[in-house]
Amino acid sequence: MGEFFVYSTFAGFVLTFFPVFLWLDAYVDARGNRAWFSFSAYRFMKIFGGYGQLDKEGIAVHITKKTALFLPFDKLGDMRKKFEITKGFQLWKFHQTVEIGGAENVYGVLVAAGIQSFAGGAFAYLRTKHPFVSLKNCTLLAEDPCLKLSFENAVIFNGFVLGMAITKKLLEALINWIRKKRLTASWKKQRSS
Repeated sequence: MGEFFVYSTFAGFVLTFFPVFLWLDAYVDARGNRAWFSFSAYRFMKIFGGYGQLDKEGIAVHITKKTALFLPFDKLGDMRKKFEITKGFQLWKFHQTVEIGGAENVYGVLVAAGIQSFAGGAFAYLRTKHPFVSLKNCTLLAEDPCLKLSFENAVIFNGFVLGMAITKKLLEALINWIRKKRLTASWKKQRSS
């Protein structure tokens, strides 16, 4: 019994204060209308993954062979507000590769140069704000018409920050519930008067 307490205390300490790396690997084929993604912790512990497709009304996300979620475009703005990331989650790595067609065309070369220049400027700006972030961009030219993107991203946080973010969300929900109760109670009192 004593060993379990020692091991669980040590594991709790490690999970609370040591960094956790959350990885997102994604591959987008715009011409094929598909995007594959994978979330993992420490790069080797897969949390979940799947693929998504664009539809006229939204995005269909297939997590398993039998499970899919449909995210309508008109609801995506509200969902972003619900899942805002706090300052405790820091971007650690952002690598992207863009593959476009037009290797034999002047316009393809110009578009590739424009993408490379824009990414270089954006990464230089991000580097001044966050000097520890690993940023890389690669633009490839293909002979066949295509538009493919691949991303390798990592976010770093710890259990303490995650606990604080969850506590903040729970307190906000509690405050909103109390306000709603007070408004309802005062409204009922005014109706009865």
